[in-house]
Amino acid sequence: MAAANTVAAAPPAAAAPAPAVQVPRGQVDLVDFIDWSGVECLNQDSSHNIANALKQNYRDDEGLYLASDSDEQLLIYIPFMQVVKLHSALFKGPEEEGPKTVKLFSNKEHMGFSNVNDYPPSDSLDLSSNHLVENKPLTLKYVKFQNVRSLTIFIEDNQGGSDISKIQKIALYGTTVDTTNMKDLKKIEEH
Repeated sequence: MAAANTVAAAPPAAAAPAPAVQVPRGQVDLVDFIDWSGVECLNQDSSHNIANALKQNYRDDEGLYLASDSDEQLLIYIPFMQVVKLHSALFKGPEEEGPKTVKLFSNKEHMGFSNVNDYPPSDSLDLSSNHLVENKPLTLKYVKFQNVRSLTIFIEDNQGGSDISKIQKIALYGTTVDTTNMKDLKKIEEH
């Protein structure tokens, strides 16, 4: 009986709280801080676009996903409404077509496939098929993501080497940066 209860209790714990358990205390899902008007994805299939993998509620629907169009590569640009510190990222996808090599660039605007290799990535992830199904965020090089205004994600290839990459979920975790407006500070007079 104890084993049956454990098995029955495991799926609910793995389904929703898994990211909360894995994300260190004080980190939040940064989805509410994304500037949706500026989000871009190059080489996406128009019927399987970036919103499917990135937007709240869409990214948790198993039937929705982001897919590449003419080859396996995707270039995703995500601006934020305020400066954030990025701590970890979660990528979920099918074992064969899910992303394998993922390069992250902090504050690099106007990147294209022609110049993506001209810049060193802030971090590079080599995802295994296990990463894609575990639903666990991977910790990034935190020092490289302290003042992030935008994030560019380059999906270089996929697990099976096929022409189409698919991503079911992208979740970014971190904190917002409290910025001080220097005009609001009052000069202290010396007496």
